[in-house]
Amino acid sequence: MNCFRLFFTLLLLVLLAGCEQELPTIKLNAPAPAFALERLDGPSARFPDDYRGQVVAIRFWADWCPFCRSEMTALEPVYRQHRDRGLVILAVNVMQPPETVRKFIQELGVSYDVLLDQQGEIMRSYRVMGLPMTFIVDRQGVIRARIVGESTPQVFERAIASLL
Repeated sequence: MNCFRLFFTLLLLVLLAGCEQELPTIKLNAPAPAFALERLDGPSARFPDDYRGQVVAIRFWADWCPFCRSEMTALEPVYRQHRDRGLVILAVNVMQPPETVRKFIQELGVSYDVLLDQQGEIMRSYRVMGLPMTFIVDRQGVIRARIVGESTPQVFERAIASLL
């Protein structure tokens, strides 16, 4: 069943990418697309409105992604170290039921915000073609870095250092 879900999700991503080829890619040094999503626990989140003046890492992930588990765990200490300086991590789950997301997050014990992109709309607006993918947004809402694939704490620290 897990292989079927993985295959179906990857097929869906490929099909969606093919349907949107005429749309521009997300560019560095451009404003990050705005969105509103439900939090796993708590009220909905509105980006950038709820996060003005903060450095925001928007991370796209799913529980079937082989690199997401280790990356999410590895970034937790970095988040805890820098959250008082204005770092926010928005872990945007892509098209999974809340029960699946909740179980996965409880196993990991991460403390940053988890958002639910149940229809994949935000993933598409950010042109996410694979997981994990992270966008680093400065305090003015401008995308300053994109990390494609698994990030290490060192790579993540370098991406946020000059923005904090």
